[in-house]
Amino acid sequence: MKMMDCVEVIVEKPEYAKEGVHKGMHGWICDDRYIQGSWLVNFPQCGEKDDIATIGIKEEDLKEIPIMYAKINEEIKEQFDRQEQKMASNPGEDHSSYLV
Repeated sequence: MKMMDCVEVIVEKPEYAKEGVHKGMHGWICDDRYIQGSWLVNFPQCGEKDDIATIGIKEEDLKEIPIMYAKINEEIKEQFDRQEQKMASNPGEDHSSYLV
């Protein structure tokens, strides 16, 4: 992989989720330095919306893709936001069946 490559996250990890990045999101490598097995990846949204995150992602957690679609990031973000809202509104409910 190299700077400017389009990539997709292929795993769900708590350290990525903490930053708002989830499995299936698309990003681009925004630094040419490969540091401790990770690439600095930017995860944009469409138009003038703020980027979701720019974080280090382990190379084994990425796959190179030909084209990046920021709309996918918005859809995945919306899905996780809805799940968080549902869990917050039902604190006594068992949430162990939610898929991540």
